[in-house]
Amino acid sequence: MQVTDTRPVPIRRTTDLRAPWWVVCAATVAPVLLIGGSTVAATFQPPTYLWTRDTISALARIGAPERWFMTTTFAGLGICYLVIAFGLRAAAPVGRVVLFIGGGTTIVVSALPLPATGTSQAHGMVALVGFLSMAIWPVAAARRSDATETTPWAFRLPVAIGATVTLLMINGWFGLSLLPHEMVGVSERASAAAEALWPLAVVLSTRIGAFSVMTAERAPTG
Repeated sequence: MQVTDTRPVPIRRTTDLRAPWWVVCAATVAPVLLIGGSTVAATFQPPTYLWTRDTISALARIGAPERWFMTTTFAGLGICYLVIAFGLRAAAPVGRVVLFIGGGTTIVVSALPLPATGTSQAHGMVALVGFLSMAIWPVAAARRSDATETTPWAFRLPVAIGATVTLLMINGWFGLSLLPHEMVGVSERASAAAEALWPLAVVLSTRIGAFSVMTAERAPTG
């Protein structure tokens, strides 16, 4: 007697992992906000403010002219990072979490301004976590087990490692420049700009070609 196989046949589903348009918008706005916002905010400052020497955070310091402008810029930048982390389905989950941390700390930085004089330990610690998160997330977001020839170049492990190493090196330059305080403004802007531009490169890499993954689901019974 012939036996019929009644086991459910898995259903193969293809999921399109290209970044949606609203993620592309957020990734585009992020570097514009950072670079444009800090540039405009610097024009409100007195002649004693030197962009090569003074930090971006000093633009939102308590008592700084029009400090609301840079405070709003920080908050908007953090929101952009959160939107990217939420919608970038092509990234490995841990990478999205790290990017989410980077966005969250950027928002917290806007709520922890530097005092009128001196520094703030809380501001510095939160900013440090933010800078490190934004530098580490490229390698954390890389796809390892399911990487294929269609995987966007930004999520390929060698590229992601290169991005993280580069960002960490720029961050290291920023850290070292804090000692003489002469070029800290330049190094901080370079670090922040690089970390704001990388998400845009990642998002655009998902829009080149069709990136999708195949998943198997159990067919309904009955």
